[in-house]
Parts: sequence; structure tokens; C-alpha cells
Amino acid sequence: MTSPASSQPATTAGATPTTAATPATPGSPADAPPADVPPVALTKTATVGPPPPADPRPAGRLGGAVWLALAVVYIVWGSTYLAIRIAVETMPSFLSAAARFLIAGFLLVGYLLVRQGPAGLKVSGRQLASAALVGLLLLTGGNGLVVLGETSVPSGLAALLVAAVPLWMVVLTAFGGERPKAAELAGVLLGLVGLGVLSAPAIGGSVAPLGVVLIICATLLWAAGSFASKKVPMPGNVLAASAYQMLAGGFCNLLIGLVRGEQRGLDLAAVSGRSWLALAYLVLFGSLLAFTAYAWLLRSAPLTLVATYAYVNPVVAVLLGWLILAEPLTGPTLAGGGIVVAGVCLVVSVSRRPGRRPGRRGSEPSARR
Repeated sequence: MTSPASSQPATTAGATPTTAATPATPGSPADAPPADVPPVALTKTATVGPPPPADPRPAGRLGGAVWLALAVVYIVWGSTYLAIRIAVETMPSFLSAAARFLIAGFLLVGYLLVRQGPAGLKVSGRQLASAALVGLLLLTGGNGLVVLGETSVPSGLAALLVAAVPLWMVVLTAFGGERPKAAELAGVLLGLVGLGVLSAPAIGGSVAPLGVVLIICATLLWAAGSFASKKVPMPGNVLAASAYQMLAGGFCNLLIGLVRGEQRGLDLAAVSGRSWLALAYLVLFGSLLAFTAYAWLLRSAPLTLVATYAYVNPVVAVLLGWLILAEPLTGPTLAGGGIVVAGVCLVVSVSRRPGRRPGRRGSEPSARR
């Protein structure tokens, strides 16, 4: 986002300004917010021309762009569980995840080079290492294990399990020295009960237990990556940070896929057309469009509002899996999913209360979904 140019104050008859507006710093980021500039103080002389019109928009009202971006994050990220499930029908799990993030990462690098030049990708060694670490936790440990787990777990159930990420964030921040509130602890306990109910089909044998375990491990790693991103020095350019995360996670997924031998017997001609379409959807919409909308929302909307994606995505995923793939809506899925969503709602609602310190918890923009 570019900041609007500051207008020159109207000249006054016999007026002498006591403070001059600070000029823009050369080389500052295009999307940086304008610096706070004190108003020009004038002597008690009538100004030439009428006063500027008042802004008719009420303070604090969210514009249509915010709701449009939220709709993108709600629907696109919720639909990526279905796209992953379709992609792994005829594609190897880690190799498909590697293709998704490597393609998206290189596209984002190309975009930055065209729009901002090499300076858009310039980071320090520590920032590069931090972005790579977060990318490995989020996109290899988090997303990679979700992709592997969805080879045997329905997409709706996977999305409900992933909804527990904010609950793990409470646990990690508690280990980091921030004492959780009673409502947060209640939300975590409620969410754990929901995870137990969701895991019941695996205990009963109707769903592969290993797939459920992999996805639960993925939620822990995703929460660890989000937590680490708040503690390590990340690149100041959000798009550059995301590009490095995608490339690091993509290359690691590629390495794991090769070590697992997923390339053996891989016949690209045997990959179905719907799997190719699902992969293209994940690259263009899941990793580029939705992430860009999410990164913009973090700068333009309250974090409590943005965090609602955590309990809207599972609802979208369950409905799409039921409508398109005819995934069954079993009693444990509905009951456990409802309990998990209630726990997440309880945790997120705490940040709306006065006295909550902002910025301590929240998802790092990423290209997971």
C-alpha cells in the first residue's frame, strides 16, 4: 500500500509557521505508514480559503476491502483442505507440497524483483536464517504433515484437527513466560476434549490412526513456527519473508520426498487432471492470493477479527468435503468439531477484552492454506 502524498498547508496572510512538515525519508518502504507529523501552528490570522471538509466516515469503521479480504481468507484457506485431498489422490504427498511452495516462492521472488528490484529481497544473514527456520516449521512440519495425513484422513476431519492451533499457542506462550488467563486455560481444556472426540474414529479403526497423529503433530509444529516468528528477527518486508519461507519449506519438502522415495515409479502422465488443477489452485489461490490478503489484513484490521479464520476455515472445509467428495458427517466429527471450535472461540475472545497486550499471539502470515 502506498501512502498518500501530504498536501501543502494553505498560506495565510501574515502567518508564520512554527513547525515544518517532516519530508519523506528516501528509500522508505512503499507500504510503510506515514510518520506522525505535528500540525502546522499558525498565528491568529484568518486563513485564506475554506477549511478542509471533515471525513464523513465514522472512526473505527471497517471498509469494504477488509471484508473482501476476510472473505478470501475464509473461503480460500478453508477450501485448500479439499484441494490437498484431491491433489494427493494421484500425486506424492511431500513432492506435491514441494512443487506448491517452490512455484509460489519463485513467483513471489519474481514479483518483488519487478516491483521493487533487488532491494526488495535484501535481508541480513540472521533474518534469512530466521525466515528459513519459520518456513521449515510452518511449511514442512506443519503443512507437509497435513498433506501426508490427508492421504488417509478426510479433509473435513483434517481441518477440524488443525483448528486446534490457537490452543497450542496458549500453551507455548505460557512456556514463554506469559501467564494465560482462566478463559484461555478453559478454552485449551475444552479443545483437548474436542480433539479426543475427533480421534475416536481412529481408535475405533474407521480412520487411520497414523494420519490423525500426523495431523496433530502438524498443529504443534505450526504453532511452534508461529510462536518462533514473534521471537526471532524476521525480514521487515512481509512479502520477502514469505518468499524465503516458501523456498525453504519447499526445498525441505523436496528433500524429504526424495528420501522417502516418492520419485520412484512417479509417472506424470498418470497424474489426473483434477490433481493438476488442485495443485494450481493451491499455488495461485492458497499460497499467493489468500496469503497476500492475510498479510494485508494484519496491517489493516484488528487482530481479533483476523484471527476468526481459525474457526471459520474448518466449517468451510467440512461443508466442501461433504458436498464435493461425499465425506460422511459422522457423530464424532460433528460433536468433536463443535467442541474444538467452541474452545478456539473462547481463546480468541479473550483478546477482545481490555488490558490484553497486543501482538503477543497471532498467526504469522504464511502460505500454508
